[in-house]
Amino acid sequence: MSDGIEAIINTNTAVREVRNNIETAPVVTPTVKKASVHTAWKSLLSDLGLGAVIPVVTIVIWQLAGNSGLISAEFLPTPLTILNALVDLTVSGEILHHLSVSMGRAGIGFLIGGILGLLFGLLTGLFRSAEYLVDPSVQVLRIVPHLAIAPLIILWFGFGEVSKIVIIISGSFFPLYINTFMGIRNVENKLFEVARVLGFSPYQRLRKLILPAALPSILLGLRLSLAVAWIGLVVAEMIGSQSGIGFLINEAKQNTNTPVIFVGIIIFAIVGKLIDSLFRIIERKFLFWRDSYQG
Repeated sequence: MSDGIEAIINTNTAVREVRNNIETAPVVTPTVKKASVHTAWKSLLSDLGLGAVIPVVTIVIWQLAGNSGLISAEFLPTPLTILNALVDLTVSGEILHHLSVSMGRAGIGFLIGGILGLLFGLLTGLFRSAEYLVDPSVQVLRIVPHLAIAPLIILWFGFGEVSKIVIIISGSFFPLYINTFMGIRNVENKLFEVARVLGFSPYQRLRKLILPAALPSILLGLRLSLAVAWIGLVVAEMIGSQSGIGFLINEAKQNTNTPVIFVGIIIFAIVGKLIDSLFRIIERKFLFWRDSYQG
């Protein structure tokens, strides 16, 4: 009997010791997480460093060729000359003024064109009759270049802000329309069968099935629409404008100021890249649940 009691006491003591060891053991999860975050940042910096090799080498060769006189300064100014022009425009406040005007135009045009493209894409994607009625006309207009319709838009709306925004709208509408339409039409039929089994209403089918399945294509359309809107902005501002980055480039062309032309081109490229990167972050946020997403 005493042996049994002693065994129970020993067992309880062992359990108590294990419990104490568990409670006092150091937590290693934050360390692992911290290490994984550190590894991710290290990998990102490594990728950025690798991607910067070609631009850095190009700039160095470009500068050396300009200093040695192999390249005409009027034809291709050196990177330092372009940098000095950028600093002068920044100090004078011209860059901020022209950039804010361009961003406002692009934002308004993209917002209106994107909303219209999304709505018409949903309409033609969900209803066959709407597709037969609307899509042929949209496809005909889609292949007309910006430069072909810009003079007509200016003739209709003048040289004011309305004509510039209309040009941007006409460019940003089509990519989102096409990708929304194709995204809806590419939804698998098996998902609709599941929706019928679950008894989804038309609204539930749209919200819980169609839109999530078409979301990757819709987000791609948003990225493309914004890129085309940015290109349309250049066309609009270089045809007739008194402000904006496109106007800055056009004015520098008339004055044969090549460094300022390069400044405008670089600003368009940098801002466009930043906006595209922002949309990639949005894609990661909304598409993380897809096993096939590799963004």
